[in-house]
Amino acid sequence: MPRVSSYRRRDGTRVRGHYRTRRPAGARPRRTNARRRPAARATPDRSGWWLAGGLALLVALWQVTEFVRRHPIWSVVIVVGLLAVGGAVLTLVLRARDRRNAAENARALHIEVTDTMTGPQFEQWVAALLTRSGFSGVTVCGRAGDRGADIVATTPDDRRIVVQCKRHGPTNRVGSAAIQRFAGTCRSIHRGDICAIVTNGSFTAGDGLRLARELDIVLLDRTALAHWAYTGIPPASLRRG
Repeated sequence: MPRVSSYRRRDGTRVRGHYRTRRPAGARPRRTNARRRPAARATPDRSGWWLAGGLALLVALWQVTEFVRRHPIWSVVIVVGLLAVGGAVLTLVLRARDRRNAAENARALHIEVTDTMTGPQFEQWVAALLTRSGFSGVTVCGRAGDRGADIVATTPDDRRIVVQCKRHGPTNRVGSAAIQRFAGTCRSIHRGDICAIVTNGSFTAGDGLRLARELDIVLLDRTALAHWAYTGIPPASLRRG
């Protein structure tokens, strides 16, 4: 930036001159519009609060000790009362949790609960049904690119079962195209001994049912699934030897 300097001549005239400051060779020019960094905020000192809290705790402990020393009988009564109240509250909480779990389990026995589920929720519901029915190694693997295998499990007689879940509704039907796609991957890719399609809807009559019989695909519609969920007994098609 130019530097301003003034001086007086011999005749008394005041003269102002502008001079440009020379920079050393290779020096970087100054940034005139550079923003200043905000100063770091100082961390508040909370050591006083910790000290006050510690002193308050010591005073409270001293008062409790003095009360117990002066009133031992009342101290026992208060402790017993607190334990009784705590036990009663814990019992109420546990009973409420048991009632809630029982209600959820009872609700899960009815097929209508699946009508408001999402696809992943329906897969979890079918997986829980398999577990309750004595199947082991139940794994939910349904995701994008799963090639039709939503659940894999092992039957009580050590056979591998592959399940595809179709959550639709009472009036929706699973067509023959879905059955054909599942038949092409169940055994060749997923190595299933039993291949099953489970839906809370129904299947199209005609080609779909005939194709399932020819390819040995187990189809469980809303009626079969409702009976299985309510009784806990899997269909004979899943238990055949």
